[in-house]
This record gives sequence, structure tokens and C-alpha cells, in this order.
Amino acid sequence: MSRTLTVSDSIVVKVHPAEVYRRISDPARMGDWSPENLGATVRGGAREPSVGMVFDGRNKRGAFRWTTRCTVTALEPDRLFRFRVHAIGVTRPRLPGPIATWEYRFEPVPEGTRVTETWTDDRRAWPDFVANTFDRVATGGSVFADFQRRNIATTLRNLKKALETG
Repeated sequence: MSRTLTVSDSIVVKVHPAEVYRRISDPARMGDWSPENLGATVRGGAREPSVGMVFDGRNKRGAFRWTTRCTVTALEPDRLFRFRVHAIGVTRPRLPGPIATWEYRFEPVPEGTRVTETWTDDRRAWPDFVANTFDRVATGGSVFADFQRRNIATTLRNLKKALETG
């Protein structure tokens, strides 16, 4: 069975693109919306997002906890924030390798901002059957594309609620 390597979803929030971008481009805040992420620590103490900024994300799935190393690969204020996940480990991201790329696009619409979140599986060198088997073990039965599709929908709903009521 071949893999789906990219999944994406969008939601409209009644907030200006600059505010949505400001919140999303702060990796420490992602834990406020994501069902898996617990936040992040920016390495080197950078205050503003920039291409090349490195951060370590803390994550959980059930009782399992892990840390990822991420690098911002593209940004356009009020329009785009993208980073790649390139190392993973239990307490520290010790195992390097391409894992995933996350992208957030912000489009002004009459109601506010259309936020599009996209996950791309960067494990291209993995044979499909190996990736699918690993995914089902790691997620409790799903391949990552299906699992991330649900996570993205949850993240976007949580983001909308937080931005529109906060």
C-alpha cells in the first residue's frame, strides 16, 4: 500500500492574519492548540521567528513522551510559517533524520483569516510497508497521514476557539 505523504486542512478565524501569524510563529505556543505538542523551547534565545531558528518541541501521545528538533525553513510575516522536524528522542532529540515538515499559511478573507495547516511526511527513504507498519504501532492503528489529518483538524478547531474567544 502506497503512502499519503501530505495532508492539509483549513479553517477561517475571525482574526487579522498578523495576529494569527504572531501566535503560530511562536513555537512555544503550539502546545496551546495541538493535541500532541506540549510547547517548545527555542535554542539560542531568539525572540522573533527567523529562517534557521532552531527549537526543540515536547510532545506526547498517551503515556509516551518525546522531543523533536525543528528548524524554521521559511516564513513570510502574516502569510507563511514553515519548519522541518529533523531529529527525535525521548528526552533529547538524539536520532537525526528527515521526519516531517509542517507549514501554516495565512490568507486574508472577508471574515478574517483562512489558516491552512499542512503536514508532509519526510521519511521518503522508508519503504512504504516499513513506514505503514511503524505508523500503526506508533499511533495505535493508523497510518500517519490519517492520524495527522485528525490532529490537524483538532489543532485548527482549538486555534479558532482560542483566537476568537481570547
